[in-house]
Amino acid sequence: MRGLIILTTLTGLMACVNTDDDRRLDPIAQGLEIAAPQGTVVLQDEVNQLLVGDRLLDAGQPELALRAYYRAAGEQGLNPETLTAIGAANLRLGRMGQAESQFRQAIDLDETHVPALNNLGVALMERDAFGEARRVFELAFAHDSGQSDAIRENLRLAIARMENIIYSDDNNQKGPGLIRRGEGVYVLLAEP
Repeated sequence: MRGLIILTTLTGLMACVNTDDDRRLDPIAQGLEIAAPQGTVVLQDEVNQLLVGDRLLDAGQPELALRAYYRAAGEQGLNPETLTAIGAANLRLGRMGQAESQFRQAIDLDETHVPALNNLGVALMERDAFGEARRVFELAFAHDSGQSDAIRENLRLAIARMENIIYSDDNNQKGPGLIRRGEGVYVLLAEP
């Protein structure tokens, strides 16, 4: 009896299946044959999360920039570029220890990575470690072949602070600030 009930149920279910009707909705293919309106921008490349983070950092949104940098690290891996960017956002957020650690990790991966060296020097300056900052800025300056005026200025500032030179109000820098320029170049700038 039990087998007869199961057989009847299966027969009834099979009768419900309509194999002749192909008019069912297919949401994946639906609407793909329609062309986009004239003038519609078609995105060809993926969004560069490092660039997004840079713009957010420049706009004063370090927390959002940090998220974009983490997405970049997810796409590219933790390389010197992404570690330096993450460290820069943490530095802006006042997380000196985290920033310093990330800059050191970037330098461990590439000891000639000038942006990481420069930013490590900035983090050290923020922590009043002027001697070590001077040494790091000297390395950055040497690896940059002296081409960056900003690194030269950072080195000058570290030497002056290390030697306790008192500045007049005209040339006293209020504090360092990071900005990102181009492909992973960070510079220390005085705030106006």
